[in-house]
Amino acid sequence: MTAARPFDLRRESAYLRDLGRAFGGALLFNVPLLMTMEMWEQGVTMDRWRLLAFILSGLPLLYGLAYYAGFSKRRGLRNDLLDTAVALAVGFVTASVLLVMFGVVDWNAPPREALGMVALQAIPGGMGALLARRQLAGGGGDDGDEDQASYVGELFLMAAGALFFALNVAPTEEVILIAYKATPWHALALIVASVALMHVIVFEAGFAGQEEAEHPLKAFAHFTLPGYAIALGISLFVLFLFGRVEGHSLEGLTQTVVVLGFPAAVGAAAARLLV
Repeated sequence: MTAARPFDLRRESAYLRDLGRAFGGALLFNVPLLMTMEMWEQGVTMDRWRLLAFILSGLPLLYGLAYYAGFSKRRGLRNDLLDTAVALAVGFVTASVLLVMFGVVDWNAPPREALGMVALQAIPGGMGALLARRQLAGGGGDDGDEDQASYVGELFLMAAGALFFALNVAPTEEVILIAYKATPWHALALIVASVALMHVIVFEAGFAGQEEAEHPLKAFAHFTLPGYAIALGISLFVLFLFGRVEGHSLEGLTQTVVVLGFPAAVGAAAARLLV
């Protein structure tokens, strides 16, 4: 039988500091979504199976962020799983408190609606909690593990960044309006702008492995093009979750994905700056 670990005041104080920082990160990253009316409506009207699919797909995402960042400096499978669970709890608590404080969720709301609105906000809140150490710890978050991501890991971080940026835009009607007003030439110009801007950010963001791919064309093939493909895939996935793919022609859906792919591409390219 394993002996209980003795109480360590310094270790527990550090963990409480990390936990407080996690709540700060959840608040910082999630406020735009928490104050978006379309997200409130989606929490009420979204099919429950879509909401469940979003949460289930978000769990491995949170674990990956815990592995590469985490809101504490503790590492290892057990600690990463614990960070994932705590980050999700932080996301739920932050969303619950603020939505009640904003008057969006009241005590008489049907449990199905209240739970839907909170659960939809929990994943992005959890992402903010896990990124808090990098963004809010000043020099303390730099412990030398940010360059440990493999090439596959870098692509994963791109997917996380794309998802976070896409979530801030996808629920709004403006995405559909822009896609509706855009011509094929507008869409083509947006693709070129997305790829060019993404390449500039990627090449300057210090992605792991770039020392072997310092030539811009090599970095373009290794990171920019796969990253843009990931951004488009994430955009389509988010549009599907929010029920925005039904009733559109192939051309209309393609233009909507390209429009949402612009902020998603920026998020994918900027992911290494966040983690």
